[in-house]
Amino acid sequence: GYKNTGATTSAITFLDGEKGVLRYRGYPIEQLAQKSEFLEVAYLLIYGELPTKTEYQAFKDEITYHTLVHEDIRKFLDAYPERTHPMGQLSAMISSLAAFYPESLDPNRGEAEMRQTVVRLIAKLPTLVSWIQKRSMGHPVVYPDNSLDYVSNFLKMFFGFPTEEYKVDPVIANAMNQLLILHADHEQNCSTSTVRIVGSAHAPLYAAISAGIS
Repeated sequence: GYKNTGATTSAITFLDGEKGVLRYRGYPIEQLAQKSEFLEVAYLLIYGELPTKTEYQAFKDEITYHTLVHEDIRKFLDAYPERTHPMGQLSAMISSLAAFYPESLDPNRGEAEMRQTVVRLIAKLPTLVSWIQKRSMGHPVVYPDNSLDYVSNFLKMFFGFPTEEYKVDPVIANAMNQLLILHADHEQNCSTSTVRIVGSAHAPLYAAISAGIS
């Protein structure tokens, strides 16, 4: 199929699996994994350069502002059969977000609106993923704690319980941070190509990302 077809040269990621080389915007992955937070790398991928201290704080604040998900999304989640595959649930919920942000349906939306959608996705995905996990276990969902950093907040929502305090293990948080950095971009793999093709048809970004997840 299409999975081994490089449709274009990526300006974001260079990957040579045989030589063990991975670079984001020219930065070696080893340097980023050791010295950066995931959201710094996300900023680098989106804007092309690492943020200044002021830019990074503003970016983090914007992400934090959007961590909550509309309560009606939970109605969709509760309606899925118990054995529904988690990726199927995630794809459906991401696609549904377009209904909550109708401005994303405008094919002439500007770059600023597109980047706002990207911010919402980065912010809301940990919440949605944790809700899917909690539902699979029959546990109540844990809402975002905006006093925590991005990775710690995800771990609390995923592993925490409303009945007790959750203490983030710094070793686990560091490992998760590095894991997210390593998977932050995939050059021209199958899911990336899918997102590009769907997006090229002027579909909402939520639909394109949903297709990539599928």
